[in-house]
Amino acid sequence: MQQFQWYPGHMTKARRAMQEGIKLIDLVIEVVDARIPQASRNPDIDTLGRGKARLMILNKVDLADPKSTKMWEDHFKSLGYHVLAMDSRVGSGKKQVNQVIAEACKEKIERDRKRGILNRPVRAMVAGIPNVGKSTFINTMAGKAVAKTGNKPGVTKGNQWIRLNKNVELLDTPGILWPKFDDQMVGLRLALIGSIKDDILNTTELAMSLIDLLRDKYPGYLEKRYQIAEDSSLKSYEYLEQIAKIRGCLMKGGDYDLDKAALLLMDDFRSGKLGAITLEWPEK
Repeated sequence: MQQFQWYPGHMTKARRAMQEGIKLIDLVIEVVDARIPQASRNPDIDTLGRGKARLMILNKVDLADPKSTKMWEDHFKSLGYHVLAMDSRVGSGKKQVNQVIAEACKEKIERDRKRGILNRPVRAMVAGIPNVGKSTFINTMAGKAVAKTGNKPGVTKGNQWIRLNKNVELLDTPGILWPKFDDQMVGLRLALIGSIKDDILNTTELAMSLIDLLRDKYPGYLEKRYQIAEDSSLKSYEYLEQIAKIRGCLMKGGDYDLDKAALLLMDDFRSGKLGAITLEWPEK
C-alpha cells in the first residue's frame, strides 16, 4: 500500500488561525464526508473544541450508503454530538440546521437571557478537512456564494466571518489535515474521496484498492456499471483491464491504458455514478 502523508506549510498556519478563532465561538460545526465519517475527521478539532457545543454535519449524504449513514448518526449521537445528515449542494437539511444550532446552544442562550443579554447571535465555527464540502455548506446556509468552493483541497485560505441571520454568525476556517496518518487505511479512504491531491498519488493503486473494497462490500456494483463479469478468481488489476477494454482505454499498440481506466473508475465513484457507497463503518 502506498504511504499517505501530506501536510503543506499552510496547514500549520490554518491550525493557528483555528486556535485563535475557537476563543470567540459558542459552537463547533464539524463537516465530514458521509462516506468516511471517521476518517474525514481531524482529531485536532476535538482537542481545539473541548468545552464547546458540537454539531456534526454528515455531508454528501447523497453519495453514501443510507444504512451506513444511519449507523453513523446513531454512533455520533451516542458520543454526545448533535448530528445532521445533508447534501449541501442541493440544500437538503438546511432548515434543520438552524433548529439544531439553537438546540445545541440553548444553555448558552439561556445564560445570556439571565444576564440580560438578548439577541446576541450564536457564533459558530465551521471546521473540516479539505474537500468535504465545507464551503458549499456555508454558501447554502448563507443563500449566496460567500465562501470559495472547489473540488480540490486547499481552496479556503483564511478565517472569515459570515452572518447567516440575526441569530447565527459563522466563522469559516481553512480545511486542515493532521500531520501524520497513524492508520494508513485512513489515508487510503481520504485519498479515495479526493481529500489528498491526486497528483501526489498512484491512481492505479488507488483504483485497485477501491475495486477490492467494492468486491467485498458492494458485490455487483462493478458489473452493473461496466457490464463486466465479477469473478472471485480475478485479481484487482484484471478488473481494471476489463474496465479498460469495455471503455476503450487503449494505448498505442493496443495495450490497456490502466491509468486512464483507473481515473475513469475514481471519477465514477466520486460522482456517485457507481452507486451510494460508504467506505467505513462504526466499530461495534
